[in-house]
Amino acid sequence: MNISHIFRRAVVAAAVTLVIPVAMAQSGNIAERFGKAVNAHVDRNYAEVEALYKDLHAHPELAFEEINTSKRLAKALRDLGFEVTEGLGKTGVVGLLRNGSGLTIMVRTELDALPMEEKTGLPYASKVKTGYLGKETFVAHSCGHDIHMASWVGAARTLVAMKSQWKGTLMFVAQPAEEVLGGAKAMLDDGLFKRFGKPDFAFALHTWPMAYGEIGFNVGPVTSNSDSFEAVFHGRGAHGSAPDKSIDPILIASRFVVDVQGVISREKDPFQFGVFSIGAIQGGTSGNIIPDNVALRGTIRSYDQGVRSKLHEGIQRTAKGAAVAAGAPEPEVKIIAGGNAVVNNAALVERTEATLISALGVNVKRMPPITPSEDFSEYAGAGVQVMFFLVGVYDPKDVVASRLPGAKPLPGNHSPFFAPVPEPTIKTSIKAMSLAVLTALGN
Repeated sequence: MNISHIFRRAVVAAAVTLVIPVAMAQSGNIAERFGKAVNAHVDRNYAEVEALYKDLHAHPELAFEEINTSKRLAKALRDLGFEVTEGLGKTGVVGLLRNGSGLTIMVRTELDALPMEEKTGLPYASKVKTGYLGKETFVAHSCGHDIHMASWVGAARTLVAMKSQWKGTLMFVAQPAEEVLGGAKAMLDDGLFKRFGKPDFAFALHTWPMAYGEIGFNVGPVTSNSDSFEAVFHGRGAHGSAPDKSIDPILIASRFVVDVQGVISREKDPFQFGVFSIGAIQGGTSGNIIPDNVALRGTIRSYDQGVRSKLHEGIQRTAKGAAVAAGAPEPEVKIIAGGNAVVNNAALVERTEATLISALGVNVKRMPPITPSEDFSEYAGAGVQVMFFLVGVYDPKDVVASRLPGAKPLPGNHSPFFAPVPEPTIKTSIKAMSLAVLTALGN
């Protein structure tokens, strides 16, 4: 390293040190300048936004089948003056609103629901059924994407109503198939950034079983890497009364399920997050027949890429070792890459955090990363600086009560009983997203 390079790095470091307080001050000014107006527009539009939410909740659609859902959101943007393109990545929607020269800010929502039955008992609960994997199934918005969509429309309405006070371009993206971690990639592969331009910053929010009014986020990883595991253990079938004539793949698979947890507890740094869970074991047809094969499926979660690689290697090694110990053929093991961890940009978080604290107070806080996965990470992987944040959905009194000893925990995302309280959840989401965008626009 030469002296001039060292000097340049010192100058850059000094500049960063000077810029951060200025950015914080500007963020505070954003809240002071726009906070009251944002609140007023949110209150004014809320009745229509809630009606949209309840309709979306009652009429969910599965991944890549969100035809009516995407039409609803496309119309909402067109009515606000956005240039709208439908059908990107099969069912995705892109809306652009150009308002003079300036930065381009992307706001993403998800369109899809889950193949599960809703059991909330709400008057607007989903009763939708559809075909899924060859059989009829219920469909429900049990992850909060309906809250996200309504808040997305609410933020668009708020920002359009205030367009005389900012300059730049809004890119509102309604993405299909987040639940199967395929929608973001589908939209990017279909030319999202090539056709519409790469945004300077991108935001997304997600419901979480916290108190309504609360907003949580992190610098760095916010969600986990997600990989799928599939394996087939081979053996030799025999009568259950003569196990000596067999090579029992059920025993081999069972040994693997137990032994592989040693990779987590003994090979991984205990201060680094890593989870490997088996969710399905399939083998055999009768209690008195030892089968030839057993199939396993599971999920692998991590935050750090080094931990991710260590888990992959340890899982494969342990699977092969279990077969060798039994004198069985080598198993077929597949680890299929899923979503990468969403990693929040530190500078974007710091600026946005200052605005949100100034506007919403102590309910805005940093929190540890969560263990589910999210394909919002695809946009960061394409070179966009992103911020992903969480919004609470439950009455604060119920949250406190759920933390008492022996209390039943509140239903989380993907529970059939997941039931956000609409008004405070949606209003907080719209306010937070609108102020985040205004801060990123910076004018």
